[in-house]
Amino acid sequence: MHLDDSVNCSVGIDVSKAQLDVHLRPEGRSFHVPNTPDGHAVLRAALPAPGTCRITLEATGIYGQRIAAELVDAGHYVSVVNPRQIRDYAKALGILAKTDRIDAHVIARFGADVKPRPVVKTPEKQAELDQLVTRRRQLLQLRTAESNRLHDGLSKLVRQSVRRSIDALNRDIARIDQAILKLVQSDDDWQHRFELLQTTPGIGDVNAASMVAELPELGQLNRQKISALVGAAPYPDDSGKRNGQRSIRGGRKSLRGTLYMAALSASVHNPVIKKFADRLKAAGKPGKVVIIACLRKLLVILNTMVKNNTPWKMTPA
Repeated sequence: MHLDDSVNCSVGIDVSKAQLDVHLRPEGRSFHVPNTPDGHAVLRAALPAPGTCRITLEATGIYGQRIAAELVDAGHYVSVVNPRQIRDYAKALGILAKTDRIDAHVIARFGADVKPRPVVKTPEKQAELDQLVTRRRQLLQLRTAESNRLHDGLSKLVRQSVRRSIDALNRDIARIDQAILKLVQSDDDWQHRFELLQTTPGIGDVNAASMVAELPELGQLNRQKISALVGAAPYPDDSGKRNGQRSIRGGRKSLRGTLYMAALSASVHNPVIKKFADRLKAAGKPGKVVIIACLRKLLVILNTMVKNNTPWKMTPA
């Protein structure tokens, strides 16, 4: 999204469950409102006209999703950024104190200096899909935790209890999976993108639905930006004559986990990715480095597929 020349201020919003702390630059005005529908109305009335300011807030899950969507719907430029970026930025400025009011000030300054990319307009269905994918991830984490509790030393009663819990979680995950697929199929654009991604060997229903939900930018960015957005771009760690090991960081961690599992599957079942993985292994690359490289290659190809509206077999590798 391109910001026009009328943008002349930066607004930082620190989001918590109870309230929104707001700071406006350069006028230096600060205030807070309840994180409720009435508070949101007060906030919208107190902000500059839509299109004249950049609004930045941290990614805080459900507590910030509604106000972000409302501000976008109102025509504002809204950027949602990783909280760690804000904290690192504050430390770089020597700001070690942390309160909601200070955080709002730092976020506004971050928005003015860094100019993070605004989010695209999020329809109501997208928010529902995001919630379903998030809930599925939570259930998977709970199932993993319960599975880790199973061991030979458990009493019969405890073992039965854990297994009942795992069975219940499996049923709930299956229901969520069906709800995700039904929602994806209810939107023509989502359904088309979903089917396009599914033509890729190694990409299943859940992988495709997760990318539809968590990566709406797919096909809209170049290969470098889409890799950085997911957190699959390697960053150098060099100093003087020392060449440190490159590593990935930042980005959308949950989506990267989904793509990691897809890359594992693709490195075995997808001829293009398997050939790439075998070449890296033959060169002596460590296993994890191989999978991350496969993840990045797979992501770039998927990005090209959506951008050019072409299925896997017609996309150059």
